[in-house]
Amino acid sequence: MYREDKASGEHAQPAIDAIPVATHNERARQKYVSFLRKFVMADLAADMRDVYETAVATKMRADTGADAEDAREVRKAMEPVTYYRTWSSMRYNAQEMTWQSVEDSVERVLPELNAVADRVAASPKAGGTLRLNPETEIPKAVSALDIHLMPGCFHTEFDKNDVAVGAIYAHGTGVFSGALKKSLNPGKGGVADSIGHYLRLKYPNFKPKRILDLGCTIGSNLLPYRSAFPDAELYGVDVGAPVLRYGHARAESLGVPVHYSQQNAEDMDFEDGMFDLVVSSFFFHEIAVPSTQKILKEVYRVLAPGGVTIHMELPPASLIDPYYNFFLDWDAYHNHEPHYAAFRQQDPKGLLTGAGFPAEACDLTRIPDRGGVSDEDFAAVARGEKEAPRHANFSSYYLFGARKPG
Repeated sequence: MYREDKASGEHAQPAIDAIPVATHNERARQKYVSFLRKFVMADLAADMRDVYETAVATKMRADTGADAEDAREVRKAMEPVTYYRTWSSMRYNAQEMTWQSVEDSVERVLPELNAVADRVAASPKAGGTLRLNPETEIPKAVSALDIHLMPGCFHTEFDKNDVAVGAIYAHGTGVFSGALKKSLNPGKGGVADSIGHYLRLKYPNFKPKRILDLGCTIGSNLLPYRSAFPDAELYGVDVGAPVLRYGHARAESLGVPVHYSQQNAEDMDFEDGMFDLVVSSFFFHEIAVPSTQKILKEVYRVLAPGGVTIHMELPPASLIDPYYNFFLDWDAYHNHEPHYAAFRQQDPKGLLTGAGFPAEACDLTRIPDRGGVSDEDFAAVARGEKEAPRHANFSSYYLFGARKPG
């Protein structure tokens, strides 16, 4: 279930990802949970849409003479339906089981994990840095709920200099997506790899010197930008110290210099114009819309003239049908992501122009996962010659962003 990623030579550090070793029974459980999620999110989800189309929507048309206008109407019609109630219960339990399936293997070696992170922080070999601020106020969006039902969310510390939630997140996300991701293009794919290579195709002369990832957690969607921009310096910010500690130790073990710092993206301490590329992945739907507006203004400030910002997010409600909006918004009601639906009601271009970006500089698009298509098809989508696959289960990503004039 886990990869043992190691650097070699003078930059060698302990591979923190490899320290938790699952027993036979734990590995079996993790595989079961991965395939249970695939069964719920793909197979049963497809059948549930059929139930809606053939029974629920048909009855709605007979009763009202019209189809559902929005996700709220679909939800009202679906909530009494046994199929949906069963599916929703299975999905919720599978989400909890994702984290539970890795907890024992992490807790057994937690003192070792913390010790390794401490040693790496004291003597980084790859050139990365870790700046933590114990005075950082944890925003209510993070502190009030366990986002994704993950115990402790991203910030909770159970011991001094703790990395527990970072380790749970690192190994749990492998279980979460393990049976859903299909690689037709080995060695490629994922959010950062796909976006990085999209940007190389869209802006052939764009060579960012510094890249900043907002809400970076352990850096999973930051480090792969090096495949597209190998000379760029990488920076990541998050409010959670445990995920930053873990991410720093992880990057150092891979020999990748990353500069992590604990700070709120609403008010960062970076100089004006410091970054050429500012990115995020699955970030904005976790925070309130006023926070999103503040952060995008801060992005505009720290972005250099001619720099690019691009964010992978869920598609806005205006682009998809009422049923799929209902399906996506499940997380807002059941996965401790209360800002999910409100963010998706926003106009991404309006958010960007409100932060200072010109409307003509905005880029709103959908791209395929680079691991799921050929290089030729990926390039054709980037050039606007083909349409990306529909949004679903890691097959494609919705992006919104802009280029700062200069």
